[in-house]
Amino acid sequence: ARQQHASTQEQKIEFDAAMTASDQQRLRRADFNQLSAGEYQLVQRLVREVALPLPRYASRRTCPGSRGSRPHWAAAMRRAARTGGEMLELPRLTRRDQPVPLLVLVDVSGSMERYARLLLTFLHAATAPGHGAARNVGRRDVFAFGTGLTDLTPAFRHADGDAMLADASAAITDFAGGTRLGEALHQLRRQHARRLVGRRTLVLLISDGLDTGEPAALLQELGWLRRHCGQLLWLNPLLRYEGYRPSARGAEVLHRHAHGMLAVHNLESLQQLAHSIAQVLQPQRR
Repeated sequence: ARQQHASTQEQKIEFDAAMTASDQQRLRRADFNQLSAGEYQLVQRLVREVALPLPRYASRRTCPGSRGSRPHWAAAMRRAARTGGEMLELPRLTRRDQPVPLLVLVDVSGSMERYARLLLTFLHAATAPGHGAARNVGRRDVFAFGTGLTDLTPAFRHADGDAMLADASAAITDFAGGTRLGEALHQLRRQHARRLVGRRTLVLLISDGLDTGEPAALLQELGWLRRHCGQLLWLNPLLRYEGYRPSARGAEVLHRHAHGMLAVHNLESLQQLAHSIAQVLQPQRR
């Protein structure tokens, strides 16, 4: 932990020393696809420090609490045994608060290549156990999709981000190819449907929506995904364009099925992502 903190401080000092305030502001707002090689490497380190507090829910499991609705009889009996059988207070049980299960689908097609690498780095660090607000992270499943589907969950078990990227790159056979989201979701449904934990799963689908598959297949599979998850959020780097409209065939279908569409094209948008997710999900909770 000390080494990680020292590394973070070293990166911050290097970042502050190398750039003026205006340079830092420009880098935070710069599109990932427009970064130079040196800036890209710097941003790849900086995204590891961006937090992503996930929504939480009250599970069926209980724990001792001061405002619980159910009596904690076992604790009450233990306390009464210490006071000669007299029950001076009635302990309570409350429902345990835990983060929603997370399913991440990352587009690794040619148009998404630079975004995908940075976003994989960001999500690996932001949702790792022990990282800030994610220290009590729940279930986390990660898949890459292009012309097919690749399970990256084993790679995400690495504590080191570089090791994760190395394993992910080795596992993905269709990096920088085309995008057929419908076929990828069909594989998810046939082979990994159990990864969707009831209807609480939060699905983050990261893509520019430039799908080359059949719209009918995409429509069917997205309908299945939405019925079997809690919320489906589309994280779209093309929102960097003012006045963007999802007019492409695949993008239009995805836009109709997603509960919300959020920007993920620069450091600033990632730093605001947790707040944006909470805003989108608030009407769903009501």
